[in-house]
Amino acid sequence: MLMPRRLLQRRGSRATALIASGGLLAGSTLIGLLPTMAGASSHREAPLILGDPAVDNTDVYAFSSPENEDHVTFIANWLPNQEPDGGPNFYPWADDAEYLINIDNDGDALADLIYRWRFHTDDQRATDTFLYNNGPVTSLDDENLLFRQHFTLDVSTDGGDSYGEPISEGPVAPSFTGRASMGSSQDYVENLRNPAITEVAGGGRTLATQTEDPFFLDLRVMDLLYGGDLSETGQDTLEGYNVNSIVLEVPKTEVAIDNDATNNPVIGVWSTTTRPTLRNADGTAAEGSGYTQVSRLGQPLVNEVVVPAGLKDAFNSISPDQDAAAADGAVLDRVLEPEVPQLIEAIYGVEAPAGPRFDIAEVFLTGVVTGAVVDVDGDPATPNPLDVDLNSQALNAGAAPFQPSEMLRLNMAITGPTGLDGKPLEEASRLGVIGGDIQGFPNGRRLADDVVDIELLALEGIYDVNNVPEERQAAFDALKNGDGVAANDKAFSSEFPYLAGVHTHAVNATNTGDSRSEGASAGAVPGSGGTGFDTLIPALTGSAAVLLIGAGVGSLIRARGRGLAIREA
Repeated sequence: MLMPRRLLQRRGSRATALIASGGLLAGSTLIGLLPTMAGASSHREAPLILGDPAVDNTDVYAFSSPENEDHVTFIANWLPNQEPDGGPNFYPWADDAEYLINIDNDGDALADLIYRWRFHTDDQRATDTFLYNNGPVTSLDDENLLFRQHFTLDVSTDGGDSYGEPISEGPVAPSFTGRASMGSSQDYVENLRNPAITEVAGGGRTLATQTEDPFFLDLRVMDLLYGGDLSETGQDTLEGYNVNSIVLEVPKTEVAIDNDATNNPVIGVWSTTTRPTLRNADGTAAEGSGYTQVSRLGQPLVNEVVVPAGLKDAFNSISPDQDAAAADGAVLDRVLEPEVPQLIEAIYGVEAPAGPRFDIAEVFLTGVVTGAVVDVDGDPATPNPLDVDLNSQALNAGAAPFQPSEMLRLNMAITGPTGLDGKPLEEASRLGVIGGDIQGFPNGRRLADDVVDIELLALEGIYDVNNVPEERQAAFDALKNGDGVAANDKAFSSEFPYLAGVHTHAVNATNTGDSRSEGASAGAVPGSGGTGFDTLIPALTGSAAVLLIGAGVGSLIRARGRGLAIREA
């Protein structure tokens, strides 16, 4: 059983700094609505990273394995906006970079485990040819494949000061170079991607591969909120593009405090990339060079739409424990008084929820936890609106003093789609917690969680159970279908690595073939969302919205062992 949660309490100016740091997190709910957005999720989000796409983090996912409830899966993506026909060098991993997945299991905003992937290139082309492959490629060791990469995976348990012996080494699935070279998307999966899956010491498996970009949204949200009348929706902006992806699945005991995933089920997750501080003329790391962090990602859509342009590169360089001091409170107003509800009010006449927005601060800064209080500028302590214990590391029996910070938080005890009553659901909701499915975002992030629609509804106050007057029905009704992109353009898999296969046709092709015809499904992965928005929550309005959050019955959700118990308050 979980130990009682710690009150997350900060006083006076200290609270201001902490909540301000939450702007780097909580303001992620601004989605793609601000005019500063340059791409989707964390694609091309900061000035310096624009010139180094090979180490640009795009998205992070964390969820209980659909195949084994004792395992947890992490997916981290890099190198955005890959055109399938982007030769002749295509999209390699950087040999001199470190690609990292970080785990904070005790809530102090410091990494307790760091999984590190490093890559080595075997380029056999030399001066003989410009071709990536000089004939059809049907296996990883095919002699026609002239450009090959391999990875080494090790892990640090001291914050990155040292790493042990490798826990996995293996081949990298190559970039897709064309149908004449590698066949269909399914051929690529069977011949090149799946054979690159490699076992991890201590249990689990990993894969480094190219894949279709699993993030889905309509970026025409930029045009005055879908055209000013919700007429510009329904087009998946990322359809047809690929990314580089690292997938890691390990036993939950490997990442829990004291290897006890029963009493310590909540973890925080973020990805980073580092580059050598000193390089040789050929770009390799100089002898004795250290490494510096150049990219970071936890929650989706933080750096693009929350952090001001002058601080974006700085955000990419710091760790979560530094969030509290970041920007000296520069983004506080965008957290507790976010801009997007004001925009919706201006366009649709729906009054913005009253601030300060503690509902957003809790969801995106501390994790959802009962009774958390925050003081701002000396005001009386104010309870956060979500009266549930769900996904804060403060719930762990072995938790350290808690530090609010930006990261993706997951309660590993929830092993499948689960309703607010603690009972399993037949179908997951793409809207996660606000769709009545507490396994979903913001409790971790599954591949099919529709984070854009979730965060837009959050901005309109659907999490704030004490601030849902009848007039808010108009906002929920107008926005219930969000950007009109309810599922990925390619179906996810129910088997590891769960991702869809690569896109194989040019994005601007007239006949897109199987890159757009293999089907889309938000529910293909167990526990990864569903198509049931209209059936699970037809309106998301009034008392129905309150009921979904649990305020209507005053339920407290408390993780117990590997399941959930619901009790009346």
